[in-house]
Amino acid sequence: MRVIFLEDVTTLARAGDVKNVKDGYARNYLIPKKLAEAATRENMKKIERLKQTGDERRMRETQRWEELASSLEGTNISVSARITPAGQYYGAIPPTQLAQELTTATGREIDRKLIDTVQPIREPGEHEIVLNLAPGIQATILVTAEAQE
Repeated sequence: MRVIFLEDVTTLARAGDVKNVKDGYARNYLIPKKLAEAATRENMKKIERLKQTGDERRMRETQRWEELASSLEGTNISVSARITPAGQYYGAIPPTQLAQELTTATGREIDRKLIDTVQPIREPGEHEIVLNLAPGIQATILVTAEAQE
């Protein structure tokens, strides 16, 4: 059955794509969940109009993420936590604390899920943290970790 995807379906198709799928998959999963609809002429015309507005919306979103990345690039925040006698933190500085400090410093709401902590901050000093804002759009910030008294 040929279907038009209304939403992005991971590993299968993006919104607006027309693909052949098994009849049962379309009838029992895609169509009831409003992820796709049958590829009729009327639906094809409707989707073509939606695709144009969707492309414009994606471009605006990408531009907004790029502006945010340029404003965040090089931002310096400082965080503090208690340390052990060995000079390390008890645990690590969590991404939620980094997101709160970043939100306070920039005045923009930053979600903790955007913070890529490949190596957690476990000791005082300066650390570079990467923010994955969107696919292909990243910003690097500098975090100064201090010992709490």
